[in-house]
Amino acid sequence: MSDLSQRIAGLSPEKLQLLAQRLHKKKDNVFSQPQIVRKSRESNLFPLSFAQQRLWFIEQLQPGNSAYNISQPMRLVGCLNVAALEQSFNEVVRRHEVLRTTFTVVDGQPLQVIAPSLSFKLPVVNLQKLSQEQRETDILRLASEEARQPFDLTKGPLLRVTLLQLAAAEYALLLTMHHIVADGWAIGVLIHEIATLYEAFSHGKPSPFSELSIQYADFAVWQRQWLQGERLETQLAYWQKQLGGKLPVLELPSNHPRSPIQTFSGAREALVLPKTLSEKLKALNQRQGITLFMILLAAFQTLLHWYTDQEDIVVGTDIANRNQAETKELIGFFVNQLVLRTDLSGNPTFVELLERVREMTLEAYAHQDLPFDKLVDVLNPKRELNRTPLFQVKIVLENTQTPSLQLPGLSIKSLKVENKTVQFDLLLELNETEQGLFGVWEYNTDLFDRGSIVRLSNNFAILLNKIATHPETKLSELKIILNELDKKHNFAREEAYQNTIQQKLTNVKRRMSR
Repeated sequence: MSDLSQRIAGLSPEKLQLLAQRLHKKKDNVFSQPQIVRKSRESNLFPLSFAQQRLWFIEQLQPGNSAYNISQPMRLVGCLNVAALEQSFNEVVRRHEVLRTTFTVVDGQPLQVIAPSLSFKLPVVNLQKLSQEQRETDILRLASEEARQPFDLTKGPLLRVTLLQLAAAEYALLLTMHHIVADGWAIGVLIHEIATLYEAFSHGKPSPFSELSIQYADFAVWQRQWLQGERLETQLAYWQKQLGGKLPVLELPSNHPRSPIQTFSGAREALVLPKTLSEKLKALNQRQGITLFMILLAAFQTLLHWYTDQEDIVVGTDIANRNQAETKELIGFFVNQLVLRTDLSGNPTFVELLERVREMTLEAYAHQDLPFDKLVDVLNPKRELNRTPLFQVKIVLENTQTPSLQLPGLSIKSLKVENKTVQFDLLLELNETEQGLFGVWEYNTDLFDRGSIVRLSNNFAILLNKIATHPETKLSELKIILNELDKKHNFAREEAYQNTIQQKLTNVKRRMSR
């Protein structure tokens, strides 16, 4: 492989996306993105961004839906300055207009309403008198209730923080935001600012941050003004060609029939891929001049191909959509969704499939500026109340780790609280760490049983192991491997069933002989 290919393979997903954008813009002479400028604040009403508009419409269809709550519960041990922590949250709310934003309708159009100020109170719930066992039960109960408590988008703030005092020097912090004002990146910004401000305020010092040059509302105005004319047509032309015609619906076998309307009941199952496997996959992506995400995507779509016997596989993924430097320090909902459609026909080898996936993915990155909501409007697929539009299965590789909250004099750990809501039929979220690849399967429990997801997860791991060592294997051979695994599972299940029946018969005979 050439030095250039090696350098491309070593790029992070964000840098690869930027490279794809620049190459595409140079090739097609697309206008470069102008700088976002701050708009007049004579009025406090602003349009929604395209991403916000999508969530606003979902809220109108299903009011009180907590599936779009972002929750971050954590345990704090040490000497906490509660006043400094409350002051820190107040300063973050002052700095970021989006945390003072609510939503209204004027002349039939949804609009953002920015409050000029907002006094943020940090409620403290005292649980010190409870027994340790009761405290632990209440922490999990309150954290779960907080995560499921819906927001009213017409009333602010769309950020909630509650402090549970467990002992003199032990607390639990429950933080929840609505997705319409934040995304995963924004959580990282929030945590960084809270940590920095707390350290300053707890020592009587002023905020070390300079004022933000723009706010999220400025991005929303810019996005709608910029994405017009030739820019819009260039983006649309690609996606209409890529997704035009009858888009296939992924018919993933389920344990239960699909409800007439979409449900959001869900559960999560962990996936751990050891470091030895991730190193083999990295070696493969270096040899092929691709990224780790492309390998994982190709393997995931191969797995879905085996489950459905469909050759035209469509899944979704997320992209940060913070292409201007001034957006990287903002709290807000920037993330965009990309639709990734791959042709698996012709029984290619996995290496050949990787080439298809690489070409498709780079083109999708190059046309990432078209908001998902705008794409749905233009394609206008047949709306089904029990499915998300365009795709129902999603894969995400997180390349930026959300920082953990670190406050001086305090030990802080995340609280493991079961989140029982999901947004899709199936989502695989992966994180690359020094110890290997860690992931979570989020699945709709009204469709799938846990046992089916565990088998799917095991099949994915086995598939990756085979791909890592024998990438020239044809898809038909990979499917044979999965078929054999399925037969073994069915045999073991039947054997267990027969053993259960036999044991019951034995117990009946014993009772009858007494």
